[in-house]
Amino acid sequence: MLRYERKYYLPNSKLDEIRERLTPFVNPDVHLKARQGGLSQYTVRSIYYDTPFMDYYYEKKEGLENRNKFRIRVYDTFKAGDIAFLEIKRKLGNRIKKHRATLLVENLKDLLLTGNIEDYIIQGPKFPGALEDANKFMHHYFKKNLKPVNLVVYDREAYHGKFDAGVRITFDKNVRTTIYPTVDELYSEARNKAITPGYFIVEIKYFEIMPVWARSIVEEFHLRLEAISKYSSGLDIHHATHSRMRFSPMSFARTAFNEV
Repeated sequence: MLRYERKYYLPNSKLDEIRERLTPFVNPDVHLKARQGGLSQYTVRSIYYDTPFMDYYYEKKEGLENRNKFRIRVYDTFKAGDIAFLEIKRKLGNRIKKHRATLLVENLKDLLLTGNIEDYIIQGPKFPGALEDANKFMHHYFKKNLKPVNLVVYDREAYHGKFDAGVRITFDKNVRTTIYPTVDELYSEARNKAITPGYFIVEIKYFEIMPVWARSIVEEFHLRLEAISKYSSGLDIHHATHSRMRFSPMSFARTAFNEV
């Protein structure tokens, strides 16, 4: 089902204030264990894939309304038996839709090498359409020669609406990036570079109409709607770092792809 997704930057100094303001309207994510301080928080780790010509990066930069992102996502720190997700995030105008398939983290490299989704994708009532979604991912992976371009990591507080079950609000903090990672670096922090120092990202997701209480908070905190992409922002940070060497995402990617 298509869902709206609105993103905003807010200074870290406003985190406690907006959290307190939201409290009457949201509950912590029920699927997570409460962490230190009673916060519902976890670490998201995603490797984004792109073509040798960086098509998905430039589609974002050019503002295409309909576009896709391909990523592999895991959470927190590695434990045997943990799950990895193959994800296609589709943006269709102002709405988004995700295709998602699951497998064990330890099977991830074998899947990417062989493409044997029947051997590795987890199926069952909890994962409807898993094989179909995995097949879509792997089709593009091989057809377009996708390679890992950007590892994006952040700490997420997640909430659901008390009165609007379809509303989800998240605070993405300490967003950081490693360009041209290997799958073995999914859980690594060694090469990470901050993307948004001093700020966190507020995301409000809903299906039809943003609730009145959410709109009032947007207005109260003077939140300005932003076309935020952690993937492209991470590349831009490294672009700026290497600007004196005439770095460009496309030329750097070609070099990196040749080295894989």
